[in-house]
Amino acid sequence: MEANMRWMALTAIAPVAWGTNYFVTHQYLPDDRPLYGAALRALPAGLVLLALCRQRPRGAWWWRSAVLGLLNVSIFFILVYVASQTLPTSLASTVMAVSPLTMMLMAWLLISERPRTIHLAGAGIGLAGVCSMLLTGTEDASVRGVLASAAAMVVSSFGHILTRRWSADADVLASTAWQLTAGGLLLLPAAAAAEGPPPALSASALLAFAYVALIATALAFTAWFTGLRHLPVGTVGLLGLLNPLTGVLLGTVIASEVLTVQQLGGLVLVLVGVVLGRPTRGKRDGNGRGPAGSVADNRSARVPRPKSRRTQGT
Repeated sequence: MEANMRWMALTAIAPVAWGTNYFVTHQYLPDDRPLYGAALRALPAGLVLLALCRQRPRGAWWWRSAVLGLLNVSIFFILVYVASQTLPTSLASTVMAVSPLTMMLMAWLLISERPRTIHLAGAGIGLAGVCSMLLTGTEDASVRGVLASAAAMVVSSFGHILTRRWSADADVLASTAWQLTAGGLLLLPAAAAAEGPPPALSASALLAFAYVALIATALAFTAWFTGLRHLPVGTVGLLGLLNPLTGVLLGTVIASEVLTVQQLGGLVLVLVGVVLGRPTRGKRDGNGRGPAGSVADNRSARVPRPKSRRTQGT
């Protein structure tokens, strides 16, 4: 149980970092270059992780990196940008708060990890909390923005479960580096074709890109995919509720906003949802395997160990 708590603490770095990303992007990065913004976020992050792990893709990981980079990076980053530009943060965060339920459904369909009742309850309570914190009845909804936010949620959930399914025997740091680099490389020609030359960046914008690339992308994605390796999908998905919670708390610190009673109640509900997602010892899932959602069980049941160093990663 102590090990699970450590994995949860590490995984929580990701949604907290992503919760700060909107503020940094909105305040300091150019708002008219979404493709370059996504590329300059992903590619430096991937190259830094490549320098740390010093591993190249082998075998099937060449095309897997491209697929995961397209889903988790290229398409996702663009959709998030469109949503952030056309929707209030409150609505975009509320749509994304459905992602725990979506990830559980994807896990059930793709890796046969049946969602536990307590995780479903946590997702429902957490979603109610996010709605209570962020929806005030004054939001101006954009159909385009809602569709972009919903698409981002579905694409990322699908990509994250594919990452878990394919990465059982790949180094987490390396597989994260490969897909971030692939996603950034896919974005660069699209940015050049659609947006022309790269934008001129001020010193503050360069510092903001450094934060977005190193903290909100390289560190955050590595922590997130590490959590997916060691924790049930329901637990990881519910930790994602810390994203909108971080955004609300950041507003109280930076903008001196005062939390209303409704927002405080929503904050409590979100925390309850996250707590309900923690793994429990000794429970068995609906298929009679060991601890519910155990990655070790799923891996040993589905993924054969490589017979030699030559076949690893294929």
